[in-house]
Amino acid sequence: MTYELIIAEKPNAAKKIAEALADNKLNKKTVNKISYYELKHNNKEIIVACAVGHLYNLAEKDKKKGWAYPIFNFEWKPAYEVSKTAKFSKPYVDLLKKLAKGAKEFTVATDFDIEGSTIGWNIIKFICEKKDAKRMKFSTLTKDELVQSYEGAMKHLDFPQIESGVTRHSLDWLWGMNLSRALTLSVKNSGGIFKILSTGRVQGPTLKVLYGREKEIQAFKPTPYWELELIGSTKEDKPIIAEHSEGKFLDKKKAETVFNKCKKSKEGSVINIDIKEFKQSPPFPFDLTSLQIEAHTILGLSPSVTLQIAQDLYTEGVISYPRTSSQKLPQSLGFKKILENLKKKFKNECEFILTKTKLVPNEGKKEDAAHPAIYPTGELPKKLEDKKADLYELITRRFFAVFGENAIRETMTINIDVNAENFIAKGTRTKFKGWHELYGRFVKLDEDEFPNLKLNEKINVNEIKLYDKETKPPARYNEASIIKEMEKVGIGTKSTRAAIVQNLYDRNYIIDRQIKVTDLGTSTIEALEKYCPEILDVELTKQFDDAMESIQDGKKKGEQVVQEAESFLSKTLTNFKKHEKEIGKDLSKAVLETRDTLTYIGMCPKCKVGELHLRSGKFGAFIACNKYEEGCKTTFKVPRSGLVKGAGKNCDKCSYPMILIIKARRKPQELCINPECPTKKEEEERIKKLVEGKKCPNCGSQLVIKAGVYGPFLACPGYPKCKHIENIPKDKIGV
Repeated sequence: MTYELIIAEKPNAAKKIAEALADNKLNKKTVNKISYYELKHNNKEIIVACAVGHLYNLAEKDKKKGWAYPIFNFEWKPAYEVSKTAKFSKPYVDLLKKLAKGAKEFTVATDFDIEGSTIGWNIIKFICEKKDAKRMKFSTLTKDELVQSYEGAMKHLDFPQIESGVTRHSLDWLWGMNLSRALTLSVKNSGGIFKILSTGRVQGPTLKVLYGREKEIQAFKPTPYWELELIGSTKEDKPIIAEHSEGKFLDKKKAETVFNKCKKSKEGSVINIDIKEFKQSPPFPFDLTSLQIEAHTILGLSPSVTLQIAQDLYTEGVISYPRTSSQKLPQSLGFKKILENLKKKFKNECEFILTKTKLVPNEGKKEDAAHPAIYPTGELPKKLEDKKADLYELITRRFFAVFGENAIRETMTINIDVNAENFIAKGTRTKFKGWHELYGRFVKLDEDEFPNLKLNEKINVNEIKLYDKETKPPARYNEASIIKEMEKVGIGTKSTRAAIVQNLYDRNYIIDRQIKVTDLGTSTIEALEKYCPEILDVELTKQFDDAMESIQDGKKKGEQVVQEAESFLSKTLTNFKKHEKEIGKDLSKAVLETRDTLTYIGMCPKCKVGELHLRSGKFGAFIACNKYEEGCKTTFKVPRSGLVKGAGKNCDKCSYPMILIIKARRKPQELCINPECPTKKEEEERIKKLVEGKKCPNCGSQLVIKAGVYGPFLACPGYPKCKHIENIPKDKIGV
């Protein structure tokens, strides 16, 4: 049998494509737990198979023993040969090779962006051993669009986008591999410490932006100022809060003079009332960055989690492709049909929008040639929970809101005379909700109740307060605002920015949600700024990003851009080697200081002088006293799963340090490290009677209660021959 082989990017996408194209029965086959699909479409035999993201990665060519730099020889290799963590990808490669042998036609149906195009090209070139293939382009995994995409497929691969993607991977590899090796070897050769340090084409400039804010905060010197506040009420006993018209008094004596003049006043007079009305336009449709910012602000989701959830919603077919920079929604999407389908879940909103004679969205300026803005497809999710449900509703209501009317808000400004001093009260409220009705619970605006006042009306002055304040330093970036800043200065891509920020966390360059740069991050930037500042140049990074856009537009060749990068790196790394010892000396100290800061759990309860730190051993993480060499052998076990951090406090019962166990999409759990903690003993005694007589299902022995870091659990006494354990039901321990 000969057939056409369609290659999707992920398993869920392959399933959706197969279901959309199958005219009759869909035949699912499985090889080594990897599924593919046989079907007929218009009497044509088709097989739909998939990758699992990148099946090929760049790696050093003719790799020699040991590390060295610079290195400019690289090649594409199967991901499972490049990294042990990509071992899972080998069965996908093997299956695609097998299926490619019997195929007479090939169609790439990976995501239509730079990454998806690069993934598809690698498969066609290295697995299928072909130079070209047809190319499907779609923004949703809905049946209609997938069928239309297949039947109108491009006759050739999107080579300009592929060339841009391959070039981007090449530049990122050259930068990341060479500079990371240089930093790591500088520490190893000067301080004898092996610690993987990294920087990259975008990572370094991003860290420099964060470092710049850190220096602003450290250099900030607060300026004192004083404010006067009136606390009063109308004759109808409605509260009024007003501030002196001068706002911030920079002269303390002047502020005190005004305060003394007004503080004994019991009454004020309304000398002016000004009500101004303004229109508030509907929001723009979501591109990825604005979705990440809104989800962070309203739902508390990190940008990386937002992208992960949005990708899941896309592969389930309920939203469009999320990795887009567009704020445009073309009429060809069929707004009416989408709204008709969404009526089952959002009846009132959809019916209201459908009463409009024309459906014209309020669009922004940003465009993306590959995909429109993010929107709900109209296919309803079967069941969504927690943050996934919240993000889906946010995206759907944003889609509704762009079709809404202008909201009308009004601001009231009241001038109050108190002993010839002018105090101003302000408030804003919504007069006409407009698009607010459609955006629902995601509208976050203050609503003030306006007092019913007239000119010359008297108000009660209950108190005049004088506040002694200081100016505040610039706000720290958070995960959303740094991504917004990266977009503003033009570094990174919509798809990679969240991952770059996460990598800075993983490398211990930054900590906390309100981002602080660690000693290691600071030392890295300062060393690079001193000896090779060009590596951190935001403008240089932007120039290379612009060059890759030119490749995509067919105005520049990838080879030329790679040669320019190699020439730049060759000069930079030569200079780095000259100063390797000085750089390594500074970084070695920072590595140790940062490690101790990030792994600190608390003071040792046994020797009383040592510090407990989180350490890694042959069998995983554990907690140990840093006075080991002086004879303190104190250690504590920690859970094998989840991120472990010091909680910054001690247990109320036993005074041992507490730790935080952090797991994805779960609230952090506080635990006492002491296995003999009275709280755990009390729990154990309380449940003994409740579980008495419970037998091991494997050997029939009476189960016994064991104390663990999470509290008591049941275990078979026949360990190690019988390793049965089980949790105690939460209702038995009062959780």
